[in-house]
Amino acid sequence: MPAFVTFGRILFAVLFIYTGATKLFAMQATADFIATKVVVPEAIAPYAKQIETATAMTTPQLLAIALGGLEIIAGLMIALNFGARFFALLMIVYVAVSTVLFYDFWNQVPPDNAKVLVDALKNLSIIGALFMIMGYGRATRSAETAYGDV
Repeated sequence: MPAFVTFGRILFAVLFIYTGATKLFAMQATADFIATKVVVPEAIAPYAKQIETATAMTTPQLLAIALGGLEIIAGLMIALNFGARFFALLMIVYVAVSTVLFYDFWNQVPPDNAKVLVDALKNLSIIGALFMIMGYGRATRSAETAYGDV
């Protein structure tokens, strides 16, 4: 059983590693997409301006780099089973927030929202898998023990 769990964990992590890399390789396209959906709150706008001035990059570009890096690092850590619970928790928060921000299927009429709804449901499934990684943890144990907790 541990070999299957390890193989599944590696295959699952490929999703985050690949999407993080595509965010970094197509950074401007990712930043443009982020700019259409994310607005910097007024409370932190002065600080964002200072960071933009210091880095000579826009906030969406900085977010694209940060999110791409987070996905790659979290994917690698989950695949290597090093801090997997912590990184799974980070990815649960990230996937949940990005689903709410980027997949607004509730604002579209039913025939037109099918693709967006399916993408949101895929993200919900990914969150479920991340919860399983959090629940399984680092130590190997028998399936009876793991499911006997419920």
